[in-house]
Amino acid sequence: MRRLAVAIVCVIAGLALVGLLGYGLVSRSDDTSIEQAVLDGERPVAASRELPLLGGKGTRSLADLRGQVVVLNFWASWCDPCKAEAPVLASAQSRLQREGKGTVLGVTYEDASADSLAFVKRFGIDYPNVRDIGSKLAEQYGTRRLPETFVIDAQGRIADLNRGQITQQRLSQALDKALR
Repeated sequence: MRRLAVAIVCVIAGLALVGLLGYGLVSRSDDTSIEQAVLDGERPVAASRELPLLGGKGTRSLADLRGQVVVLNFWASWCDPCKAEAPVLASAQSRLQREGKGTVLGVTYEDASADSLAFVKRFGIDYPNVRDIGSKLAEQYGTRRLPETFVIDAQGRIADLNRGQITQQRLSQALDKALR
């Protein structure tokens, strides 16, 4: 009888561990709710948070940029695809500034300020960048890997997004969509 009780307890404990493992895997999966909403033709409201400017005084948030199209890009100096897409973002900044329609806003992700500043200098980045201390804004966007780019329309809604390195063609299409 005692052996049966021990066997039953072991089976229950094993099932509980498998359940916890399953829950852990599911709860750490990528947040795809934003992607699904955009695929469904919706434009979810873009999360905004006041963040300190990289290498400067003051703060910036998406709310400050309402009325403009914003290319929100999460990046880090240690991210090789971020380095590769830097010219694409610079081109988008030139277009938005030339048309008077908006800006690119860079958001550092788990990166030391000195390293981020060196990256900005190395790639001649002339658009504003903020520091996401504690990755709180990144969490709101479901960001876990870099780079990630969200194109936000003038009403403050996500018109398009790209998780991974963005190409010139893809970003141009996303901007066209947001500017309509």
